Amino acid sequence: MPGRSLSSGVLRPFLLATRPKTLPAAVVPVWVGTVLAWILTGSWDGTLAVCTVLGAVFIQIATNFFNDAIDHRKGADTERRVGPQRVTASGQMRPGAVLLSGGVFLALAVVCGVILYRAAGWPVVAIGLPSMYLAYGYTGGPVPLAYRGLGELFVLLFFGLVAVTGTVYIQTLEWRAEAVLLGAQVGLLSSVLISINNLRDRVEDASTGKHTLAVRWGPKPARLMIWGEIKLAALLGIVWIFLGLPWLMVATIPLWSLGTRISWGALSMEEGPGMNRLLALSALQLVAFAGIFHAVAAMAPIRG
Repeated sequence: MPGRSLSSGVLRPFLLATRPKTLPAAVVPVWVGTVLAWILTGSWDGTLAVCTVLGAVFIQIATNFFNDAIDHRKGADTERRVGPQRVTASGQMRPGAVLLSGGVFLALAVVCGVILYRAAGWPVVAIGLPSMYLAYGYTGGPVPLAYRGLGELFVLLFFGLVAVTGTVYIQTLEWRAEAVLLGAQVGLLSSVLISINNLRDRVEDASTGKHTLAVRWGPKPARLMIWGEIKLAALLGIVWIFLGLPWLMVATIPLWSLGTRISWGALSMEEGPGMNRLLALSALQLVAFAGIFHAVAAMAPIRG
């Protein structure tokens, strides 16, 4: 049947290349940043929130497409891969088509960025331009971050501090200390995802010249780093007391409960496919943090 052929021949590989399981890392910073703006001012703009989250998701998807094609070109995806299947390496999509798809999603992000620029001005450009470049520069360009052990730092900055503080600024036109704290927590929890991914793929990455921190430091420090990212994000919850929003500490409950399970798995589990479950739990931890943060905000007094 033609419809079935289209689904299996085009649509399924395309959707696989978007890597839907990675998208919470793009959605959560905008989600909690918008909630924080509402806590601080008592209002939020739905149109700006939608444009911000779509822009973030489009950049994330573009990054995934570029990563798929560039890793294949560099020989980083081999038959020993234990993570999700890659469409370029498996021959499901041509490299040119994958790169073109990434470019299309960047163009869609630009459309969202124009709307946000009209509302918030030059900071949108200052945030958007490096974010769009690094969608390619994460694995490509003269200094590919993922190949230089800078993946965790990139995620902490752009999926945490930049994304949350930028979202709050777009909503309030103010740079707030509260946004920095929340951005650090979200960034650390998002870094857990890339750290587990790199630990799982450490042996393959070492053989293909992909010098992640797990490759550079070895398994024991890499495992401890995952534990440290979760614990630091949880301990930062105490700072909400000093910012006059102590009830927001409740959002760290998943970090002390589910986070303990993830930490133990990272410290004890054998490297390999079994860590895919830890990745899923880490994504759940991130979403649970955001969900509880939102729920607590809905019940707490509004500062504005």
